[in-house]
Amino acid sequence: MFPGFREDSIDVGEVAIRTVSGGSGPPLLLLHGYPQTHVIWRKVAPRLAERFTVVATDLRGYGDSSKPPGAADHSTYSKRRMALDQVEVMRALGHERFAVCGHDRGGRVAHRMAVDHPERITKLAVLDIAPTKAMYEQTTMAFACAYYHWFFLIQPPPMPETLIAGNPEAYLRHHMARHAGLAPFMPDGWPAYLRAFSDPAAVHASCEDYRAAASIDLEHDAADIAGGRKLTCPLLALWGAHGVVERLFKALDEWRKVATDVRGRALPCGHYIPEEAPDALLDELAAFFGKD
Repeated sequence: MFPGFREDSIDVGEVAIRTVSGGSGPPLLLLHGYPQTHVIWRKVAPRLAERFTVVATDLRGYGDSSKPPGAADHSTYSKRRMALDQVEVMRALGHERFAVCGHDRGGRVAHRMAVDHPERITKLAVLDIAPTKAMYEQTTMAFACAYYHWFFLIQPPPMPETLIAGNPEAYLRHHMARHAGLAPFMPDGWPAYLRAFSDPAAVHASCEDYRAAASIDLEHDAADIAGGRKLTCPLLALWGAHGVVERLFKALDEWRKVATDVRGRALPCGHYIPEEAPDALLDELAAFFGKD
């Protein structure tokens, strides 16, 4: 799926991060979302590698990266901790400064990375998200129904883990198909996602990711606001014209509350932009990351 890319498992201290990398040019880190892996980038990474040195990873807890057990305060899966993993991966590969694009949960990790490590990030692109704090604070019946998993996965362990473990394939099929059907993931993406998500440790880790988002991550976001800290690097926000972000949030307005240099638009797809609209995404990323 990533012809010519090198595969690595990079030890960053507490965890080892599964990584594929290839191409040449300015470094660009790609971060996936829930419940997926770096495989989400298979339709765009090889073409991006014609212009950039592309690095795609599995976030801690996902895919073939380490899956440490969660802590009582969920800090093991805070976006701060997950972001630091990725900074250390890029440093290990020789990239002290780099651009980053994150989809879904990966976008939240990338957001935190750009706040905590502004000296490292040249540009940031986020796909189909608004800031976590804004989405929780604007929860409505429509949002709770569309993103019910935000509230299911944060329940105390092991309740959601136990229910998902009863039939992980049925849960995964329901979760992913309700946004876009399964066609965008076929034939190669779906088997990779199912293999990874069938690991009980991955299910637990992904629940901890969401538990952190509803607790310690919100504390970090509130501290940024109280301290007047905003994203200062150029930010590109893209979202699906047929998705929840388009329907329920004003994405650019929300990003402008936490960042100083924002642009973006909706693309003709749903939530899974890299798999539903790879050509449109490539055009946007090449134009954004290719400019000095």
